[in-house]
Amino acid sequence: MQPINSTDNFKETIQSDNPVIVKFEAGWCPDCKAMDMWIDPITEKYNDYQWFTVNRDELEDVASDNDVMGIPSLLVFKNGEKLAHLHSANAKSPEQVESFLAETFK
Repeated sequence: MQPINSTDNFKETIQSDNPVIVKFEAGWCPDCKAMDMWIDPITEKYNDYQWFTVNRDELEDVASDNDVMGIPSLLVFKNGEKLAHLHSANAKSPEQVESFLAETFK
């Protein structure tokens, strides 16, 4: 996953003609660290899409503008629009993430 380190970089990234997946996280977040331990096979399965990370503490405006209230959260964007949002409460297991992605990209 490629890090997004500025609001401008975020705005540019989500303008893609192809869907992009953005994981909102923070270094202190235990659920984010847990997700890191099992997300790789999922990113490989969905390797048709680019994956990015946003540290919500570094880009608080981006997080609040996109209604990211909890982390980790996965958001899917295309042409600057948010297509889907997997809220942190539903992003605790590989099965939840796989189900979200399968539904989003069917």
